[in-house]
Parts: sequence; structure tokens; C-alpha cells
Amino acid sequence: MAKWGNADFEQLKQLQDRLQKLEQIDLDKFCRDVSKELAARLLALVIPRTPVGDYPNETGKKGGTLRRGWTGGKNAGAKSYAESLPISKAGNTYTIEVINPVEYASYVEFGHRQTPGRFVPAIGKRLTASWVDGQYFLTLSEEDLQRMAPAVIQRKLDQLLREVFNG
Repeated sequence: MAKWGNADFEQLKQLQDRLQKLEQIDLDKFCRDVSKELAARLLALVIPRTPVGDYPNETGKKGGTLRRGWTGGKNAGAKSYAESLPISKAGNTYTIEVINPVEYASYVEFGHRQTPGRFVPAIGKRLTASWVDGQYFLTLSEEDLQRMAPAVIQRKLDQLLREVFNG
């Protein structure tokens, strides 16, 4: 009869223990954390791209209302504001809403019509064009986030798996 030799199954037992530890991980929390990370990155992209109004000094107006609107008017950073946003889950989809509540945000984003010849006291000029092109600050930021999201998710997943298998 042939002798098969010795086998050490300790590493297989360790792998089994780590796989059981992986099953105990709260994937819901992981998905929520990734959602908040992506929301913070979107805010970090869109806030600097958002235009700031330029008003003459004599009007007393200060620009930046639209830009401040991304954080709900709070003086909070993108990451801290994203942490405060609620996340909803429907099936396997996690949704986090990043909105700008300023009433004219969509007009600046997508463009708008106006009446040529009308005098606007806020800028001290008459309007000349019938259409103002949109600036697409949110649209461009969303496209950038779509490109970087797989790498961000992969990095977070790699970190999670390293913690499970190395720790």
C-alpha cells in the first residue's frame, strides 16, 4: 500500500475561519459607507465648478448663494455634509440625494430663456440674448464621478477584504 504523506490542514482551517468572519460582515453598512463616500466626492467635484455671481459693489449683493446651496447653506465641508445625508434602500439599490435647493439652480445648470431689451437692475444692464446657455456644473461632475466610481468602490472593497483576511 502506498504512503500518501503528511498533510497540514491548519491553513485551510484558518481560511474557513476567515470566510466565516466575512459572512458576519455587515454588507449593508459597507454599501451605505460607499454611498456616502461617493456623495462626498460628487460634492467635492461640483462645489468648485458651481459659478459665483459677480455683482457691482454698490448693489451690496454678495455672490456664492448657489455654491453654498450644495451644503444646505451650512458652512460644512463636502465630506461632513455627505455624512449627514439620508440613504434609502430599495431592493439592492442604495440611493442618496444630493440636491441644491436654490430656486434658480436648474436655470444656471441647463440654461434659460429671457426677454431681450429688458433692464435688470441687479446687474445694471439690459438683456441682449434670448437664450442663456447652461453651465452644466452638476452634469460634468456626475460624469467625472461615473468614471471614478468603480475605482473608489474597488478600493473600499479591497480594504474590507484586507481587514478580513489579514486581521
